[in-house]
Amino acid sequence: MLISGWMLASRVPLKKLFNEGTNGKTEFGRFVTKQQEIMPYKPIPVGKPIRIAMLGCGFAARIHSKTLASHKDVRIYYASRSLEKANKYNRKYKGAGAFEGYEAAIQSPDVDVVMVLTPPVQHLKLTLDAIKAGKHVIVEKPPFLNSSDFALIREAQEEHKVQVMVAENYFYKPSLKHLQDLLGSGIIGDVKFVVINALKKQKTENWRDDISQAGGGALFEGGIHWVNYLSNLGYHIQTVQGFIPGEQTGMERSVQVVAKFAEGAVGTLLYSWEVDSLFKGLRLSKAYGTKGSITFESNGLFIFVRGKRWKLIFPGLRDISGYKAMFEDFKKALRSGKEPRFNLSLAERDLQIIELINEDVSEDISGY
Repeated sequence: MLISGWMLASRVPLKKLFNEGTNGKTEFGRFVTKQQEIMPYKPIPVGKPIRIAMLGCGFAARIHSKTLASHKDVRIYYASRSLEKANKYNRKYKGAGAFEGYEAAIQSPDVDVVMVLTPPVQHLKLTLDAIKAGKHVIVEKPPFLNSSDFALIREAQEEHKVQVMVAENYFYKPSLKHLQDLLGSGIIGDVKFVVINALKKQKTENWRDDISQAGGGALFEGGIHWVNYLSNLGYHIQTVQGFIPGEQTGMERSVQVVAKFAEGAVGTLLYSWEVDSLFKGLRLSKAYGTKGSITFESNGLFIFVRGKRWKLIFPGLRDISGYKAMFEDFKKALRSGKEPRFNLSLAERDLQIIELINEDVSEDISGY
């Protein structure tokens, strides 16, 4: 149907999804979710090391090991189906020990937190197993295959009083905070459009090419980070559509997402694993308003404002990806027994948005 000049599919508006389980309070359009009343969670006392077992020894384990290397109050263990591989990672990153198999790490009394870094198809079972063993959990994105899985997680949490945190580093990117402040300040007037360019050439040639392991295509596996970014610019996504260029054969590797914000602006996300970009990832995104524009390098290298005032901002390279801020927040949550800033409600919302996009794409194909 045609709404205010825009052809929008008759989908469930996301505003309805956001109104559930929230207190309705907003900070320039950002929903502030309630702390779950079933907690506090079991805290890890100050002075005791936080003992983390990484389930899976691959790219994510390498990234997180490097980030946590400077944290003197963290002990890292490595678990793999191959004890040889677990031992290799343990030696390389100066870990506290290695386990053969994930279950051994989950059941170990030497582990407080389990970090699930396996292909997504395994996330739900490993997370539930860890909760039942009394372990806190950090699970990689995408967290689960279906948004309905969060209900199972919360039910288990209520019984065992442990944290489940989703490792969404984009939520903690310093560039995102700058954009939130700029878009909310009125410096470019009434914001009309936000276009995020996340196009790149990415070779996978691993489990990401197998839908039975990955659970979805490029949007689900990697684009969910950018959906989170789009969702946290300071506006409420009210409706969303997805478009796949060309003829779809197998899992999608390119997608365009168009979101209508309740505050009036329209957001567009261009995401691809098959489009070349300058310097293998340098991309320009833009926000357009009635008084100017904001041009920003998508990864967060710089932000240029041309509006009521002109500004050139460098958010900084120290934590450009947000991993350091994410783990600082997670550690604070584990020590205090309170949720991190990026909580399960926000992670569930991201997955709901992905599901609505996929539903829209599927209906367009079937109705062709």
